[in-house]
Amino acid sequence: MATVLPYFERFLSTYPTIRDLADADESQLMRMWEGLGYYRRARSLHAAAKKMVEEHNGEFPESFDDVLALPGIGRYTAGAIQSISRNKAFPILEGNTQRVFSRWIGLTVPPTEKVAQARLWELSDKMLPRRKADDRSNGPAGFNQAAMELGALICSPRSPKCDECPVATMCHANQMGLQDKIPGKISKVQYESRTELAVVISRDDRYLVRTIPEGVRFAGMIDFPRAGPPEAADVVGMESWLASQLGGDVRIGMCLKTIKHAVTRYRMTLHVHIGEWIADGDRVAESGPIPDSWQWVTVDELADMPMSVTGRKIVRLLDRPQRSLFSEL
Repeated sequence: MATVLPYFERFLSTYPTIRDLADADESQLMRMWEGLGYYRRARSLHAAAKKMVEEHNGEFPESFDDVLALPGIGRYTAGAIQSISRNKAFPILEGNTQRVFSRWIGLTVPPTEKVAQARLWELSDKMLPRRKADDRSNGPAGFNQAAMELGALICSPRSPKCDECPVATMCHANQMGLQDKIPGKISKVQYESRTELAVVISRDDRYLVRTIPEGVRFAGMIDFPRAGPPEAADVVGMESWLASQLGGDVRIGMCLKTIKHAVTRYRMTLHVHIGEWIADGDRVAESGPIPDSWQWVTVDELADMPMSVTGRKIVRLLDRPQRSLFSEL
């Protein structure tokens, strides 16, 4: 939470209304989001704001179905918005409430399985109090928030505080002594190891970067020339792949640094090399022709451009001592 709050405050300060967000420049939006990961969420927020301007006169929609139709919003988020902000009778199901309800009814099946999800959604809806005028504490808003807090503070994954639980006498897991076995264990995430190469190509304190195309990870962000299998499994493969992208020849030299990084389900190893881009026997000039989506930029210009965490780490390598190394090539 401490990490997210400054982002949240800066986001609301920059985009105080739905229309402001809808009119936002995507590259600046991504720059503001940089470091949080899950960049698809930023794009979904942008798309949702545009949809609200186009279809709802710039207002947040009233009906559950219209909320659910917004990009990036699923059943849980739609239910949370409608119940907590509007005290409407819509159930929610997330990590904490899944655990509370699974233990309460003695559900041993892992909560992510289809049969368990159906049962838990049914239970969550059945237990939900109907709205009582504007009495939020006794209505859906209070119930859903209380269920989440119960899971977060009392019915914890390990060593739940059953002696402090207000529903312990009705809890099947507590009565059977199965608190540590319910919910059923979810298979651990299988992390995927990935090795990539990035190449720093410079011209007079300017560096070659590209805008990542649509349909791939980090689409729309700025990055140094970078690839991994199947495009480039090694330095020779990277030289061939880059040559196919840029034209001419690319020669890759010494490795500046190896960066280790974890993001979502990936465990990344990134080898950062110095490189040269050559055409007709000479280094390609900054003023020469360049393919679409590629550009020469300074470190200062990169400060205002959206990049991944590892891309930003490469920028930090380009301090003054390192720059002199490039100029000698």
